[in-house]
Amino acid sequence: MANKLTTLGYILKRLRDSGYKATKVFTDYGEQDARVWTIVIQPGTYSVFCTCFVNDPYFGETFFELYDGNQFIPTKLKIKTSSFEVLVEHLARFSINGY
Repeated sequence: MANKLTTLGYILKRLRDSGYKATKVFTDYGEQDARVWTIVIQPGTYSVFCTCFVNDPYFGETFFELYDGNQFIPTKLKIKTSSFEVLVEHLARFSINGY
């Protein structure tokens, strides 16, 4: 399904439509790796890396990890959601805004 949050093109479009700069970083994870893709949100200003995990054997589900080297987000934040709005709410909570 093309309009799932775990679809790279979908999340990039939604972020850009919401005023964020977002760029694909990496998508060639191994077959046994739970990571699917990594993007950077607001590169050059906040530079938050967002990695999508699908069926992670340790966490047990699909989730997103936000990490910026502890600049604005205090630790690697794991978010289990299928809602784009929840992801953006977490970014806004740490004052990471688009535009």
